[in-house]
Amino acid sequence: MEQAKKVYQNRKDIPEQYRWNLEDIYPTEKLWEQDFKSISEYLNQIGKFQEHVIESANHLYETLKLKDKMLSLFERVTGYTMLYRDTNTVDQHYQGLANRVTALSVEVDSKLSFIKPEILQLTPDQQAAFLDEHDQLNIYQHFLDDLQRQKEHFRSPEQEELIALSGEMAQAPQNIFSLLTNADMEFPEIEANGEKVRLTPGNFIEFLQSEDRQVRQTAHNALYKTYTAQSNTLGATYSSSVKGDLFQARVRHYDSSLESAMDPDNIPVSLYEGLLDNVNRHLPLLHRYIELKKKVLELDSLSPYDLYVPLTKESQWKPNIKEAQKAVLEGLSVMGDEYTGLLASGFNDRWLDVYETKGKRSGAYSMGVIEIHPYILLNYQPNMESVFTIAHEMGHALHSYYTNKNQPYTYTHYPIFLAEVASTVNEALLFNHLLSRAEGNNRVALLEKNLEQFRATLFRQVLFAEFEKETHELAESGQPLTPDKLNQIYVHLLSKYYGPNLALDEYIKYEWSRIPHFYSAFYVYKYATGFSSAVAIAEIILNEGSTAVERYLGFLKSGSSSYPLETLKEAGVDLLEGHAVDDALKVFQQRLEEFESLIL
Repeated sequence: MEQAKKVYQNRKDIPEQYRWNLEDIYPTEKLWEQDFKSISEYLNQIGKFQEHVIESANHLYETLKLKDKMLSLFERVTGYTMLYRDTNTVDQHYQGLANRVTALSVEVDSKLSFIKPEILQLTPDQQAAFLDEHDQLNIYQHFLDDLQRQKEHFRSPEQEELIALSGEMAQAPQNIFSLLTNADMEFPEIEANGEKVRLTPGNFIEFLQSEDRQVRQTAHNALYKTYTAQSNTLGATYSSSVKGDLFQARVRHYDSSLESAMDPDNIPVSLYEGLLDNVNRHLPLLHRYIELKKKVLELDSLSPYDLYVPLTKESQWKPNIKEAQKAVLEGLSVMGDEYTGLLASGFNDRWLDVYETKGKRSGAYSMGVIEIHPYILLNYQPNMESVFTIAHEMGHALHSYYTNKNQPYTYTHYPIFLAEVASTVNEALLFNHLLSRAEGNNRVALLEKNLEQFRATLFRQVLFAEFEKETHELAESGQPLTPDKLNQIYVHLLSKYYGPNLALDEYIKYEWSRIPHFYSAFYVYKYATGFSSAVAIAEIILNEGSTAVERYLGFLKSGSSSYPLETLKEAGVDLLEGHAVDDALKVFQQRLEEFESLIL
């Protein structure tokens, strides 16, 4: 049995099979250095096409081909340095390499900036003629069509340069928020389990999961008092961010900030509005879940700081890494031999860096490396959550793998709108497998984990999305976004979403002031659509078997070769019809009913 919490002091003490093999990217750093230097040579070659990109079909093709070849190499160079850096964040050598890559990225962006404005000078007829004339250029048709689609929202080259120059100013609110909340704001010490502990945004949720209600309340009040003291600054910072969104929308001739944010993915505003309507219709289910929490916790009044405390004991399942990988393979066996064979290859061929070591980056992520294979960073602990993390990150990894194997470089980056689908499909399939075998406390713990996923990823993110919509509409109508107004909007939404069984206190109205995603406007709704789509796809796979799997593999192979909504249709989900969200919430209802029957 593994230790409950194991941190290796030295990477060489970890068995080799549980350390990722970065020599697959570059066997030696000398080879990395050669490719790093060649990036500048590629940029010089591409620069020769400036002001000549659309002189001929061949010029256009050669420009795009060179750009893709250079960017593919640049990603490989970048991946190598970032992966090494993250295994030991205090290693000055790899920090230095990463800094060199960051500096080079600025040069890359700058020296490629002429390409799109020149392409946009093509008329649709000229583009069609080029495509007829040059067969190889046809791989770029979707890329070119998408530029033409958005043409009316691009300005003249001189104006585009000015918009680009404003980019650093546009990032200022987000940067100020980050510095204020991560560096300048000092959070107090609180007493927990007889000890004084410094409260931070990072450990806040741990305190909210404490069985001691006094600890939960103390942490909640202390955190929000700190934010409340900065509410004027944070209010002005968020208001400035919203004004920046309005500037971008107006300068690009969009009717609203929301339309401006949705258009790059070719997604209509009606989808966003439909998502809010669908979830609002199902809010009685969330109210019912909140009422259940109140009953099980035996509280006269449920407070916001009670929302995160588990209703059940932690699962007794404490798998080691081999047992975890076996569970993932078994849980995803419905995906067929090809998919599970790739999972096994990832486990066996050292795609994963498994254990926590001193200086290693925290958390987990997947990074695809072009023409090599994906890599996954873990900090594995023997618990149920870590097993789901493996399934989640392998979903990202195989999405990258299939896309890279089946698409030219131009389409290898699947859009953010689709990013969480594959990872959540894996989690949903694993959940169904584990639930089919779980009994007693393990079954109850599994159900609660899934219900909390729905609460946090669907209901809560849609609450955030509705807040963003209201704040931007107010700003667009010329009304100021004062802290009092932001508090008023937020409290109204909390009351609507969580219902009468949650007693709102004087502090929770300031929660808007600590949400970093609000500085990337209209982003959070993608968590809800991705989660709903994944739940729907998993149900389709479980019900239809191999036919649905084949459609889903087509989705994984598509990358960005078509628009996100069209790509989702390949897997059987039409988000514009709204059924995916409705169906996901039916699953939530079914699991809530079973959870009620087991826990009451």
